[in-house]
Amino acid sequence: MRNQILNYLCAGYPGLYLVSSEEERVEAELKAIATLLRHKLYAWSVTDGLVDLADGNTREAPEPLEALALVAELPENTLVVLRDFHQFLDEPNPGLTRALKDLLRVGKTKGKALILLGCRLVLPPELERLFVVLHFTLPDKETLGTVLDNVAASGKQAAPEGEQRDLLLDSATGLTCLEAENAFALSIAESKTLTSQIIAREKANAVKKNGLLEVCPAAASLDDIGGLELLKGWLLQRKDAFGAEARRYGLPNPKGLLIVGIPGTGKSLTAKATASVFNRPLLRLDAGRLFAGLVGQSEGNLRSVIATVEAIAPCVLWIDEIEKGFSGARSSGVADGGTASRVFGTFLSWMQEKTAPVFVVATANDVTQLPPELLRKGRFDELFFIDLPNEEERQAIWRLQIAKHGRTPDKFDLVALSRATEGFTGSEIEQLVIDALYDAFSRREEPTDLSAMLVLNQTVPLSKLMGEQVAALRNWAKGRARPATKAAQEASGRRIVASA
Repeated sequence: MRNQILNYLCAGYPGLYLVSSEEERVEAELKAIATLLRHKLYAWSVTDGLVDLADGNTREAPEPLEALALVAELPENTLVVLRDFHQFLDEPNPGLTRALKDLLRVGKTKGKALILLGCRLVLPPELERLFVVLHFTLPDKETLGTVLDNVAASGKQAAPEGEQRDLLLDSATGLTCLEAENAFALSIAESKTLTSQIIAREKANAVKKNGLLEVCPAAASLDDIGGLELLKGWLLQRKDAFGAEARRYGLPNPKGLLIVGIPGTGKSLTAKATASVFNRPLLRLDAGRLFAGLVGQSEGNLRSVIATVEAIAPCVLWIDEIEKGFSGARSSGVADGGTASRVFGTFLSWMQEKTAPVFVVATANDVTQLPPELLRKGRFDELFFIDLPNEEERQAIWRLQIAKHGRTPDKFDLVALSRATEGFTGSEIEQLVIDALYDAFSRREEPTDLSAMLVLNQTVPLSKLMGEQVAALRNWAKGRARPATKAAQEASGRRIVASA
C-alpha cells in the first residue's frame, strides 16, 4: 500500500481518499512517505486544529472551511491529512465543495496533496472524479508479527516461535493492529501466556461488531451428517486444495459450493462441516444485512466484508439462504435505485476474480429466486441438490439423533422407523426424537419405538404440507444440479435411460 500511495503522489495526484479505521497505522505510513518525498506533513482534526507533525506546532481551526483556508497558505511540497473529513461531506455543502475544488486545482501545480482519512467512503458527485479512493487493507501477518513481538516483550514473555507463533498469527489475522495488540495483551492478563484460543475468541467478538459477519465456533463434522455421500466425497477430495503442495501441482484455489434443496435436509449443517473438512475458520454472512438506508452504505458494507474475509483467508465463508439477500437484484432499478443490483454485481465480480483462498458455501431453499448469473460455472465450482433422505439415509439420521440425545440406537428398530418416516427431512426426524423424549419424560419412562411411532403419527411432514413446492424444486434440479446422494444419482440415471 505504501508504494501505491507513493506512486500516486509522485505522479502529482492532488487528492487521495484513504478508507481505513486504523488512523494511527495509516498516519505512520504517511510519515514514512513524507520522509521519502522530503515533504512536510500536516494533519487536521476538529479537536486539534492544523498540526505540523514534525514539530507539533498547532494552529486552531475548528471549522472545516477555516482549515482549508489555512491549508491554502501552506508552502509547496506539503501533504495534509484531513481526519474524519467525510462527516462534513454527508450533507450538501456548496462552500466546502468549492473550497476543496480550488485547493485541488492549486495543489496540482504546487506539489500539495490533500489526503482525506476516514472509516467509510463519503464523496459527493462533484468530488468523485477528483479523489483517488484507496481502501487500506487490514494488516498482514508480518505486521501482526511485529505487534506480537512488542506485546510479548512488554509482558515479559518469550517471543513465540514455530507452530505456536503461526497459531497466534492465524488467530489474529483479520484484526486491526490495535485490536490485535489488545487481544495479545488480554491473553497474557487472563492466562499469563499467549493463547491462540483467547485471540480467536476476541477476533470473533471484533468481527461480530458490525453485524455483517460472524465467526462461528467449533463446526460440525461430516460424521454428524447422515447420507449425502457424493457431496461428502466431493468435499474430501478438496480438503488439501488450499495448501502449498496444491499450488505447486498447478491447482487453483477452490472457489466455492452452492447447495440447494428442501428446507431441513442438512444444507446448513453441510456448510458448517465444510470448515471442519478444510480445517479453516468459518465465517457466516447474513446477506440481507448488507443493505442499509444511507446512500453508498450497502456497497461499503460489502467492501468491508470482502476486506475482512480476505484478511482472515484461508477461510470458509458461509452465506445462508442466499436467495433472500440477492433475490431483488433484477428489479433493483425500480425498487431501490439500483443499490441491490450494484451490490450483487460487486459480489459476482469478486466471486469470479478473487485470488484469496476464500471458499464460499452458499445455501438456498428457493433457487428460482436466484439471478441466473449466480448459477453459471465460474462463480461456484459445483451446484449440489439435496433431496429428501432415502431409506438408508433416514436410518443413519435416526441413529445419529438417538445417540446425540444420550440413548443407544441399537435398542430401537431403525429399519421400521426409517420406513415409517418416508418423506421426512432430517430436521423433522430430529424433532421426532425430541418429542418422543418429552413424551417419555412426562411418564418418567425411557423412549421406545412405540413412543416414537405415536409422536410420528401426529406429525405431518413438509413434503405433504408443501407438496407442490417440493415437487417443483425436485423437477428443477433434474439435469441442472448434481445430486448429493448416490441413490438419487442412480435413480436419475435410470430415468434418463428410460426416457431415451
